[in-house]
Amino acid sequence: MWARDASAPRRRLAPGCGGAACLLLLLLLSSGLAHRGGLALGCPKDCVCASNILSCSNADLKVLTLHLPRYAAVLDLSHNNLTHVRADWAPSLLPHLQSLLLNHNHLVFVSTEAFNNLPHLKYLDLSSNFIASLGENLFSKLKELEVLLLYKNRLSRIDLTAFEEMGRLQKLYLSHNMISRFPLELVKKDGALLPELELLDLSSNKIKTFSLDAVKDLPAWVKNGLYVHSNPLTCTCQLYNLFSHWQKQQLSSAVDFEEELRCDIDPSRKGIRILSLSSPEFMNCTKVKEQSFIAYRGENVTIDCDTRQRGVTIKEWVTPKFERVSQENNNSSMLVLTNGSLQISNIGMEDMGPYICYAVSQVFNETLCVHVAVHNLTQHGASDTLNTAYTTLVGCILSVILVLIYLYLTPCRCWCRSSEKQANQQEDSINSSMLSTTPNHNAEGAGGKEVLNRHMTPSNVQGQNGKCKPNSSPRESTKGTQKAERKMSDPESVSSVFSDTPIVGVSQSEGGRGCGKEKARAELVGLL
Repeated sequence: MWARDASAPRRRLAPGCGGAACLLLLLLLSSGLAHRGGLALGCPKDCVCASNILSCSNADLKVLTLHLPRYAAVLDLSHNNLTHVRADWAPSLLPHLQSLLLNHNHLVFVSTEAFNNLPHLKYLDLSSNFIASLGENLFSKLKELEVLLLYKNRLSRIDLTAFEEMGRLQKLYLSHNMISRFPLELVKKDGALLPELELLDLSSNKIKTFSLDAVKDLPAWVKNGLYVHSNPLTCTCQLYNLFSHWQKQQLSSAVDFEEELRCDIDPSRKGIRILSLSSPEFMNCTKVKEQSFIAYRGENVTIDCDTRQRGVTIKEWVTPKFERVSQENNNSSMLVLTNGSLQISNIGMEDMGPYICYAVSQVFNETLCVHVAVHNLTQHGASDTLNTAYTTLVGCILSVILVLIYLYLTPCRCWCRSSEKQANQQEDSINSSMLSTTPNHNAEGAGGKEVLNRHMTPSNVQGQNGKCKPNSSPRESTKGTQKAERKMSDPESVSSVFSDTPIVGVSQSEGGRGCGKEKARAELVGLL
């Protein structure tokens, strides 16, 4: 019975199947299963094949002439004696290859076409070789590469186009090389060549200085993976402020390698811990607040919750008055935006103080403090002050110029008339009657009339006893002279303004009529 039952299934599995045909069918079926199961058929010599992994490590390879199967996902060529990676080392497309290890060889040259047939490569290890430079567009075909290891080479020149079109690169290791310039273009905030980069290892190179202001503008999740320890950095207080802020923010690049963050003050003092520069023994750097934000009164400002992890969506803000800022109240002057930033409209002096941001994620919780300072002037206050000062200066200069013009370029009334005064030496100057502080004597005094009239009237118009002709008019008295003469002062003359004593008038009957008030007024108007 058991024999009958056992023979029945055989007949059902292979009805009408001969011995040779069944054997061939089984071989084909087993080969298909072996391929699907990853049994590597035709594994290269001196390599170990396990499913889709090809390990040719320590095979003493000097030239890459391997026949590589298309299904390979991991290819390990490390610890060999390879010196060149040429364009024809992978002549056919390897669509499934994701990891390529070429570390610990003697590579000095890598062709720009070496990775053309590896469109889906995600991990490339070129560490521990002798590569001195990275040429143009060297890795531009690796559009899906996520990790690139180039540490422990001899790199001193890097063409930034070598990393073009690598939009998915997340980790780049360049430590233990001879790089002297900080390639900030790789990670700058706007227009970065590597927008997804979250780890850039530049430790143990020859970097002495880099743009601190540009580094401050980087997002915190980039700073968290920016390693620059074990470089001969030049000690400055700005460098101290940068790394002390990173340490307060608990960034891995400053916390994990705190002892390796060192700098040089001078040739005799090298290897000083950067975080010890606040000591009077070194540079006595001033400690600064964790983070500060400066605004002007009346501005609309936006404060970022700069966390060290990308993609944190839960962010809450607390004001200096310990009030929670809502995301829904649009009528308030403060609002939390969808990206977690805090927006303050028409900021004022009452909005100054520390603002706390709480960032919550599945990995960690982070608390940030931003100290906001508000200037009690508008943003253009400084320029307005400068314009006012400039206007005042111009006004002062113009005033000085006008004074100089008035002093030196106005028509001369004294110096230019010296010749005229010499021609009329016998005449009395009107200034003597204007500025004299000597009291005028009465004409009726002893000899006063004669003396006064002798000084007031020229000889060619004198009458009897040296007096002016009683019936003479001003026109007659000035006949033969260029300048009219003045008689003694009357109450309306200029001398009445400057004299300290009363002026005694002359009666019309005493010979002063010929040199009357009209003549004095005419001369005074001419002077003024």
